[in-house]
Amino acid sequence: MWRAARGAVALATVLVSCTPSPDAPRPPNFVVILSDDQGYGDLGSYGATDIRTPRLDEMAAQGTRYTSFYAHTVCGPSRAALLTGSYARRADLSPKWSLHAEEITLAEVLRPRGYATACIGKWDLSERLIVPDRLPLGQGFDYFFGTLGSNDYGLIPLMRNLESLGAETDPARVIAHMGKVTALYTDEAIAFMERHVDSPFFLYLAYNMPHGPVGASEPFQGKSGRGLYGDAIEEMDWHAGRLLDAVRRLGLERDTVVVFASDNGPRIAARQAVRALGGQTGPLRSGKGSAWEGGYRVPAIWWGPGRIPAGRVSEALLATLDILPTFAAMAGAALPQDRVLDGVDQTALVTGATDESARKTFSYYPRDRLEAVRSGPWKLLLPRGKPRWRWAPDQAPIAAPRLYNLQADPGETRDLAKAHPAVLRRLLALADRVRAELGEDEGLGTGRRRFGGPPPEGKPQSLH
Repeated sequence: MWRAARGAVALATVLVSCTPSPDAPRPPNFVVILSDDQGYGDLGSYGATDIRTPRLDEMAAQGTRYTSFYAHTVCGPSRAALLTGSYARRADLSPKWSLHAEEITLAEVLRPRGYATACIGKWDLSERLIVPDRLPLGQGFDYFFGTLGSNDYGLIPLMRNLESLGAETDPARVIAHMGKVTALYTDEAIAFMERHVDSPFFLYLAYNMPHGPVGASEPFQGKSGRGLYGDAIEEMDWHAGRLLDAVRRLGLERDTVVVFASDNGPRIAARQAVRALGGQTGPLRSGKGSAWEGGYRVPAIWWGPGRIPAGRVSEALLATLDILPTFAAMAGAALPQDRVLDGVDQTALVTGATDESARKTFSYYPRDRLEAVRSGPWKLLLPRGKPRWRWAPDQAPIAAPRLYNLQADPGETRDLAKAHPAVLRRLLALADRVRAELGEDEGLGTGRRRFGGPPPEGKPQSLH
């Protein structure tokens, strides 16, 4: 009731009417499978040789694999960006990653088109607190089964809707407990699809794996060449295959679009002996928490027979930000009219009508300060002081702007700032525009949302 009354009034004022006609064709189902802290190089189709991922590799062969797909560099902000179509810095996200009740999520955009909606897995947008209007059921989802946050605190409370199913608090049993959740989530996801065969649905399946502490069930333990981390990914691959099999068994493969991606890069250990058993980013530099490519650029596969081109590899710039407007366009759903989104409709790209991305830039906001911008193949890394996260790798202070050509140098090894002064000036100007729009630290900029607070000065502008 708390959300239904508020949501009915709010959405009526910001969404153009989009009630489907009885004779209108059924819009596609959407499934987003999101892994947690998985590196760019941790799938076979992205170069892994010590982790076997035959089902996701098959998904890539039957769909489109993107090599320049961007998320955010840490968990909560990344999920906020995916669900709102806005940079986490623009969305009204608390310092502890609680998404404001007035934000409009992808689930809320799709529901007026008759979609059943489910969030299964890790939420991480309510400060791990049971605040009803900031939980999935208060943010447009009809059903929730999963955890409120990450498993790195040793407390793993599973919830069904608003009911807590208990937590595993014994550190010695946390890993064993986490080894069960991939299968549990997949069972719940398949059951949800089976309940909604006759109506369009949006399924957001956010696995906890391979975020640490990593767990895998007994049949998968010791099977990979990368320790328990690799075992967890191989198990997730197997269950992702189960889900695709269920889509086919239900006769929905030509009515369904499935996206697989990671929420950010892997947390990389400092010691080589440990690093060899954790996440890897292939040719990219660094990992989770950093503004290097390994923190933001993630594996991403789009699949949908008859809708998504098969056997395609695309270098086009695409981001989790773009999922909301793209799904909305494919579903014939209306976008919010009272706020600026940073996502852009990429229907023409993902369906193969064009090879050109509608996104021309990307901004790297690890948290509250802009650290880099990308335009075409060029990336500008901005000066910075102390790292935002002490555990993030490769975070030494940077005294002067650095310029990289990511097409020629994805590992960001050659600073070309002196060799290309005109490009440097252009990207510095872009960074200034982004800062003016989203601000830094306590500054709102012209476009950062703050529901219930003073509106920012100036007219917000989308950043894409």
